[in-house]
Amino acid sequence: MKFATRKNRRRSAFTLAEVLAAMLFLAIVIPAAVEAMHLASLAGEVAARKGAAARVADRILNESLVLTNWSNGTQSGATSEGALDFRWTLTSQGWPQDSAMQVVTAEVKFTAQGKDYSVKLNTLATQPGMTTMNLTK
Repeated sequence: MKFATRKNRRRSAFTLAEVLAAMLFLAIVIPAAVEAMHLASLAGEVAARKGAAARVADRILNESLVLTNWSNGTQSGATSEGALDFRWTLTSQGWPQDSAMQVVTAEVKFTAQGKDYSVKLNTLATQPGMTTMNLTK
């Protein structure tokens, strides 16, 4: 029978150099991982709000076209979708290819994590009763 003595018993432990190397590695990796998580969170929030802003802009544009109030100059307002608040502006300007047509633009602005963003939707419209010129030859 053989008893364990100091000579034949191996110690398994990390050396001071290995521990310091691991701590240095973690000191570099953890801040980079936290920053990556922050950027991913910002990108996800902005993408979700842009989708909601596009729905708001589409609704504002469609309502103004149906009510034909888009030609009354610049209009603006604020609306909510769920818990999110949006500011919108509706403008119209002449279309160079046809004097009877107007480019109607709905711009919706929002804030995500302290930064301002906007979404713009455009369409062509003509006043009821007006005809457009024939562009085909």
